[in-house]
Amino acid sequence: MRKTIGILAHVDAGKTTFAEQLLYHGKSIKKRGRVDHKNAFLDHHNIEKDRGITVFSEQGTFVYKNVTYYLLDTPGHMDFSSEMERAIQVMDYAIIIISGVEGIQGHTETVWQLLRKYQVPTFFFINKIDRVGSNVQEVLKEIHINITKNVCFIYNNVKKEEMKEELIEFMAERNEYLFELYIEGKYDKNLWFTSMKEMIKQNKIFPCFSGSALQDQGIADFLEVFHDLTFTEYTHHGEFGGRVYKIRYDKQGVRMTYIKALQGTLKVRDEIRYGNQEHFILEKVTQIREYNGCKFQTVNTVSAGQLFAVTGLTRTKAGDGIGNIQGENRSQIIPTMRSKVLFDKALHPKDVLYYFRILEEEDPALNVEWNETLQEIQIHVMGLIQLEVLKKVVDERFGLEIYFGPCEILYKETICRKVTGCGHFEPLGHYAEVHFLLEPAKRNTGILFESRCHPDDLSVGYQNLIRSHLYERDHKGILTGSPITDLKITLLTGRSHNKHTSGGDFREATYRALRQGLEKTENILLEPYYRFKFKVELDQIGKILTDITKLHGTFKSPQVTGHKAIITGRGPVAMFMNYTMDFIAFTQGKGSMSFIFDGYDFCHNTEEVIKKKKYNKNADLEYTSSSIFCSKGQSYTIKGSKVEEHMHCL
Repeated sequence: MRKTIGILAHVDAGKTTFAEQLLYHGKSIKKRGRVDHKNAFLDHHNIEKDRGITVFSEQGTFVYKNVTYYLLDTPGHMDFSSEMERAIQVMDYAIIIISGVEGIQGHTETVWQLLRKYQVPTFFFINKIDRVGSNVQEVLKEIHINITKNVCFIYNNVKKEEMKEELIEFMAERNEYLFELYIEGKYDKNLWFTSMKEMIKQNKIFPCFSGSALQDQGIADFLEVFHDLTFTEYTHHGEFGGRVYKIRYDKQGVRMTYIKALQGTLKVRDEIRYGNQEHFILEKVTQIREYNGCKFQTVNTVSAGQLFAVTGLTRTKAGDGIGNIQGENRSQIIPTMRSKVLFDKALHPKDVLYYFRILEEEDPALNVEWNETLQEIQIHVMGLIQLEVLKKVVDERFGLEIYFGPCEILYKETICRKVTGCGHFEPLGHYAEVHFLLEPAKRNTGILFESRCHPDDLSVGYQNLIRSHLYERDHKGILTGSPITDLKITLLTGRSHNKHTSGGDFREATYRALRQGLEKTENILLEPYYRFKFKVELDQIGKILTDITKLHGTFKSPQVTGHKAIITGRGPVAMFMNYTMDFIAFTQGKGSMSFIFDGYDFCHNTEEVIKKKKYNKNADLEYTSSSIFCSKGQSYTIKGSKVEEHMHCL
């Protein structure tokens, strides 16, 4: 049996120390390292050693009671959340580490939300119980309030023969069949133990443990119980299928595709298929590597349940399904800021862009852009710490000294009422027409597509092509040129020509129809929001509430516990991104604060942003609402405001 487990936490909760203990108890390492000693087994990059934080998701391997465990240690800092999310996609089980002193922190909630998105069975471990101020019961209460009420605290080892009454009662309350057995007084220990394993696997209950990773308290007990309560079921038969979770280039510049095998087997020299059904790619695996920390060994064959890396695949992306696993997992973590890359003018921009394209392969969230008008490279980022790390990465790997410009907020646009849009593309020898219904969608749902077009009017192949053109890139809004989002696009009808319709015709018609619809309706500017949590002294409540109001935030009634007050709420990233220093100053460093991304919502200063952006929708030739028609062998253009009467579809 093989199990992939992930360790996740808010920064400084003791996650990497906990991972070191598991590797030590699994006899994978002979000596336990420490983050502060810069010798942790999985934090082997110089950047991680210098900063004392995990930046890259790395894997270790150990064997416990004849089961092979793949352990993924993930970043705990918010700026590297996308790296963490990619690792979550291949986990069989997750372990959330929570500090017994600090309790639930902002990133803890982000971790939990992502684990629920991917439905990863989860265990909790309350760490640092040896520290002054640690309070396990208080943390459990926080988990109940902020995370889940389905958490069960495990005081002792759980054995088939020793299922405690309180644990049986806890399970019975959450399962109708077990409740009936409980009422009837049926206490078959084996049945209750097996049921517990199933309920954990089904994300119905979440066991919680406590201890001290630094002092090795409770780790051995946890590992034993975790081993007994978890299981995986993989089939080694049939066609190979897996999920890509990471792209890396090694020190020799070799492109590595990291894969979790989900079924079947894979051998060196096998051809592997990936990409969408219309344009799949077939490439040969030239090498297979099994990694443990920074070291690896080459193998000839891998099978379901294993984590490994291969060479030979040139266009894979993190999240891709490969082999008989189709589809792509889209990231939920979205950067909220943009920055431009500054470098010596003696360097050619295209050379620098090449290096950033490599970094983008490894971290797609960077969304590297070349702005032809401004002749500059722009990247999307989560925060300033990420920029500092990127600067060092580029220096170490490519020998380039770079800097970054000020961070700018990434805005988005949507509409507030439904409208139809149409586009026609008919230069001589080409033909395509598209009609859309555009409707506002629920906030933070992105672009949704539906087709009501009858196959007799437009073939299913062309309908799928239109769909792919809508998703192949971001589409600009008309207020600031920011990407559109939260939009349901319904294909009403369309038309092709037996002889003249070719490759890019429906791309042109699709883009024009979308733009034409946007120009006919009311558009809304959206900005990213933080969900925040402040913990301050009681006499500081007035100050913090005043600040939140000034920064255009909203808040719930403060929760008072002892001499402290907890204030939660949400507000624009643009207003709160630089609030940290002010907060530290007036609390004299004794308060605590956390921010997590909370999606997009109405922009608090729309007119100001539109004025600053100076976007001229009529001057953006790449995004036009005009359509092109043809008559008597001559093409002519009709403006978007007048195209309806010229369309060929009724």
